[in-house]
Amino acid sequence: MEEKRDIRAFTKEQLQEYFISIEEPKFRATQVYEWLWQKGAKSFEDMTNLSLALRQKLVEGFVINHISVDEMQRSSDGTIKNAVRLYDGKVVESVLIPTEKRITACVSSQVGCSLDCHFCATGQLKRMRNLNADEIYDQVVAVMNEAETFFNRPLTNIVFMGMGEPLMNYNNVLDAIDKITSPEGLNMSPKRITVSTVGLAKMIKKLADDEVKFNLALSLHSARDVVRDTIMPINLANPVADLAEALKYWYSKTGKRVTYEYVVWKGVNDQPEDIAALVKFCHHIPCKVNLIEYNPTDDERFQQADDTVIKAYIAALEAKDIVAKVRHSRGKDIDAACGQLANKNEVAEQVIRL
Repeated sequence: MEEKRDIRAFTKEQLQEYFISIEEPKFRATQVYEWLWQKGAKSFEDMTNLSLALRQKLVEGFVINHISVDEMQRSSDGTIKNAVRLYDGKVVESVLIPTEKRITACVSSQVGCSLDCHFCATGQLKRMRNLNADEIYDQVVAVMNEAETFFNRPLTNIVFMGMGEPLMNYNNVLDAIDKITSPEGLNMSPKRITVSTVGLAKMIKKLADDEVKFNLALSLHSARDVVRDTIMPINLANPVADLAEALKYWYSKTGKRVTYEYVVWKGVNDQPEDIAALVKFCHHIPCKVNLIEYNPTDDERFQQADDTVIKAYIAALEAKDIVAKVRHSRGKDIDAACGQLANKNEVAEQVIRL
């Protein structure tokens, strides 16, 4: 028997061709497209403006590979972590982060990660596959619904800072963002979306060439190759000088400043030369620096630096008129904070045991 196709992998134009092929008017494609992307239909039975006969034909020919939130954990600070089961049984995590002014969805782009950043719990998982655009989209919709249900407020921002490296799933991430920002989808402004990368110079340039409208963040953590090589193996192929060149290209094409995410660890990047290197790096293009509170993993080599070092970083950056702030993590008590997403949930453990 022929395997059913996932209908959300089809463009609207492809759906129009399908409906014409079965002697249905092509406006049916618009109706189905709205059900899939605006209304979040999980089954063809939900599509009540289609005839029963047509819905049955869709059931026979297609599937909707929708995600399910199989476990939801709530932090004492209001953060919500979702264990998201995919159609093939694999599990990823997404997070709702509430603050006074914002509700942010932190979404995953891959099952696991292949980049082995030593300080990141996700980096210790093997990469199993890329997420499809609809699986990324569904994570956003799930958090959007939770924002309304638990906080009576709308989702305001999306960050691609969950599991995986977004630029290693380039096409699906951009396709998902197109759906999220489209009037035919969630109609969110791209200005409220940030894609974070560990620093793939070639792909940063591709983003610029593709004239993307969303924001870019770089998980930097050191502006010295001698340090970055030891904590982020990807730096061996994408050294600091190459990143600087790519970021200059990005800014020349987009005019958008970049956010540098930076964790300071004791004995790793807490020396005056580390501070000086970051200040120098920040002069390449307009930027801002988020000094991120470290969230411990199982690797004891990484310990949060002393407050005096953090203050020294802030002082040095502000002295050169570089915007810098300390970003305190949320959801640490449920392993939902930055760098902690490693499928520590009952759903993933059940999958592993199977």
